[in-house]
Amino acid sequence: MANEGRKVLRGTRIGIVGKGGSGKSTFTVLMARELRTRGYDVCILDADSTNVGLHEALDIEKPPTSMIDYYGGMVFSGGRVTCPVDDPTPLPDAELRLTDLDSDFYAINPQGIVLLTAGKIGDLGPGAGCDGPINKIARDLRVEADDSSSVTLVDFKAGFEDSARGAVTSLDWIVVIVDPTKAAIRMAIHMKQMVEQIKAGIPPATKHLENPELVAFAEKIFGESKIEDVLVVLNKIKDENMERYLREELSKADIEPIGALQEDPAITLNWLEGSQLEGLGVHGNMQDIIGTLEEFAREQSPA
Repeated sequence: MANEGRKVLRGTRIGIVGKGGSGKSTFTVLMARELRTRGYDVCILDADSTNVGLHEALDIEKPPTSMIDYYGGMVFSGGRVTCPVDDPTPLPDAELRLTDLDSDFYAINPQGIVLLTAGKIGDLGPGAGCDGPINKIARDLRVEADDSSSVTLVDFKAGFEDSARGAVTSLDWIVVIVDPTKAAIRMAIHMKQMVEQIKAGIPPATKHLENPELVAFAEKIFGESKIEDVLVVLNKIKDENMERYLREELSKADIEPIGALQEDPAITLNWLEGSQLEGLGVHGNMQDIIGTLEEFAREQSPA
């Protein structure tokens, strides 16, 4: 177990993003398990509005009731949670303690990892509207355990949409999962470019907002972004040639991956069966990746 002095990731929010099929949910689960092994308290926020099965990968019998229900539902169905593109104002009462929640709204796996679900769009029926309100929960929600400051891992929906809506502005670190595809390489490059623009103070698009107060809110949220950096992890690597090619392509955009995970057929079978994710074949790689992330965090921490 890591001692208190070494828990440099304590209290951070880390977003996991990637194109569809890149393995971001796999990485989220494996990262959470390694962080727990190192003594961190870990909370996963499932912010993927379309994908299912994360609870099974964590060895949890059923998923918790979504936080969109806790906050009264989406605005499109008469609820209170609005889309951050149309209404960038903060989610009311977004900072919670785990003890504030009814036990239906969270689940804890045998290792002690807490799982929250922002919401799912698939069971809301036709014409339910976009999943922007779910994205607002991903942006704003803070849930802490008693006397603890957890590492929060936010597992986003595949693609770039959630990031463009501003959900990443509340993150400390962004991890882009890159599988062996051109689309994944491009997404990593685009994410790096977008975060560079945010850090440079370039304001978000607000031409659609007629209310000056909403424009001010949007600019404030982006202006107060605390993103430290975008990190890249290679996934589903079959051999050295594949890894070398991906690294060379990413290096053209000044991106150096912090690690690589080999392709593991056992992981594919776990997802197919809906069983607990083991990932024994990539355990050593995950240790190295978390260690590297901790080193980056130490460099950013005040002396």
